[in-house]
Amino acid sequence: MASRPKAPRRTRPTYREERRLLKDGIAPVAGLDEVGRGCLAGPVVAGAAVLPRNPRGAWVSEIRDSKQMTARQRERMMAELQDRAPALATGLASAAEIDRIGIVPATRLAMRRAVEALGVAPAFLLIDALELPDLTLQQKSIVRGDSLCLSVAAASIVAKVARDRMMESEDASYPPYGFASNKGYATRQHLRALEERGPCPIHRYSFAPVRQPQLL
Repeated sequence: MASRPKAPRRTRPTYREERRLLKDGIAPVAGLDEVGRGCLAGPVVAGAAVLPRNPRGAWVSEIRDSKQMTARQRERMMAELQDRAPALATGLASAAEIDRIGIVPATRLAMRRAVEALGVAPAFLLIDALELPDLTLQQKSIVRGDSLCLSVAAASIVAKVARDRMMESEDASYPPYGFASNKGYATRQHLRALEERGPCPIHRYSFAPVRQPQLL
């Protein structure tokens, strides 16, 4: 009988990019990532994170792409980051802004707002998969950066925790859509509520399933 293929190993993000920049005297370095681009409701949220120089300790080895972590793990790591990171920030673009300018420009807008909210001026940006041409800061776009780069992975946690909390809060205002559990993604419950009730004010009206809820 043929052997079962091994499950792919999860990539552990490293500090390699940051260390190279620090060696060249470039600091501080901020990681940037976003959460919520594919949702039907709510904002797209960007996280920015400046980690300590050459971070060490058990907490560092627990930083992952936020999608590879449970909600409890993300909350625990968020507390660690708040205690240890020199600077963390979030920025968002609302559903209305997404409808007006499109999801990719809105994602860049959220990232720029996160950088502006950092409270420190980064010398270099490590960005998951995007470039920010409107910023004059030195930067590098890294495909799968949240899986490969420690600062970007930390930023993904910051963004995910912030957005999840926002959507859980919105659930109280719009309970039929199940935002506390689906966070605005297209689950069957969410799609059924859209079909039966139509969109609510925080839906992205420019997204096809919201415009034309041919859903189930």
